[in-house]
Amino acid sequence: MKNVCLLFEIHQPFRLKKYRFYDIGADHYYYDDYANEEILKRNAYQSYIPAAKMLLEMIRQSHNEFKVALSISGVAMEQFEMYCPEFLDCVRELVATGCCELCCETFSHCLSSLVNVDDFKIQVDLHRKIIYETFRYEPRTFVNTGLIYNDEIGAEVASMGFRGIITEGTKHVLGWRSPNFMYTTTASKDVGLLFRNTKLSEDICQNFQGGLDADTYTSWIAGGPEQETVCVVAMNFDVIGGIHPASSGIFEFFKALPHFAEQKQIRFVSPGEAFDNIPSASPAAVGHAISWDGYDKDVSSWMGNDLQNEALRAVYSIFERLQLSKNSMLKQDYAYLLSADHFKFMSTKQGAYVPFSPYDSSFDAFTNYMNVISDMEIRLNQEFPSSVDNEELSAQLQLIENQGKEIERLQAKIARLEGKKSGSAKSAKSSAKPAAKPSAKK
Repeated sequence: MKNVCLLFEIHQPFRLKKYRFYDIGADHYYYDDYANEEILKRNAYQSYIPAAKMLLEMIRQSHNEFKVALSISGVAMEQFEMYCPEFLDCVRELVATGCCELCCETFSHCLSSLVNVDDFKIQVDLHRKIIYETFRYEPRTFVNTGLIYNDEIGAEVASMGFRGIITEGTKHVLGWRSPNFMYTTTASKDVGLLFRNTKLSEDICQNFQGGLDADTYTSWIAGGPEQETVCVVAMNFDVIGGIHPASSGIFEFFKALPHFAEQKQIRFVSPGEAFDNIPSASPAAVGHAISWDGYDKDVSSWMGNDLQNEALRAVYSIFERLQLSKNSMLKQDYAYLLSADHFKFMSTKQGAYVPFSPYDSSFDAFTNYMNVISDMEIRLNQEFPSSVDNEELSAQLQLIENQGKEIERLQAKIARLEGKKSGSAKSAKSSAKPAAKPSAKK
């Protein structure tokens, strides 16, 4: 029997407002609240909510045989909480069925896995935390930003305890091998590696307007070689109702999938089920970073020109100093600025898809972003002067922390001694015999 993993990704960045040079040092609020709310609500009511309700209906009608996976970025979850909490309620209903797996990614939907390993671990921990706090769910499958992956990322993810990873099934990595098998990472044979079937995914994402129907689509899956065990179909969630509006028939297409899949002995499984139950064919080596983006399936849409690389250098240059800060607002702003979208807005790559870019050019996007980073540096320098290097600053903060702990220890010791002294005085007073009264002489 053929197995299909259906994965949807949901992400919305905190878009920046027009932040000019003279705002630096004067205005510490960076976000275009109107655009963020308008875009999120538009996508939620046209796509996310009706699509989530459709998936819930499909699960119930299939008597819980239909399975699906969602990957929702942390910054998107925060915006849903602010502007459209009813979508999170829909996801809770899906999770409650036991047929919807939530995948883990980076909180900010960022590029830390390629730039800063320490921040990568922090980002993953933050995302795990917000998933648990929101849905009481502990994810087992990792899905990186844009399905970015290489062997080094695989080793880091394996060390974090995940059961498996999903990435892009690029031909220049797989070669003659099919993406429709279970593989493992080179770092650990216990961590599964699933490759997205590019053609079957993009037949829906890009070519649906051509009149694709569920019967034909499931026939393509069923018609593959018998030994192929699992097919990953992954796309952005707004494909349903957003990129392809309801009038295109996209909802009817998905609703019909379980029926035709059952006819052709195809079953839908969650990634976790696939990792647990499908034997692996072999380890798969991925020497350089791949993604699901663009024709080249690499990371050049985010890191392909000097503007992007300079912006990445600038934002990650304050990482170490920021970790010493106690300013939660500063850390929150930093997390929002890491989203990969900001760097994609700077892309000069021909044919690059830049969703909802608010900028007239890549240089405008770069200038706006760097102005915000400059203000971030001013705020950070007010707390930690830039004249002190990170190692010296860390040592000074550690000394202050140790001194504080020593003061607390001494204060506690003094309190105990005073307590004993007071107790001894009370004990001595209570044990002392009263003096005998002199007898009266007649």
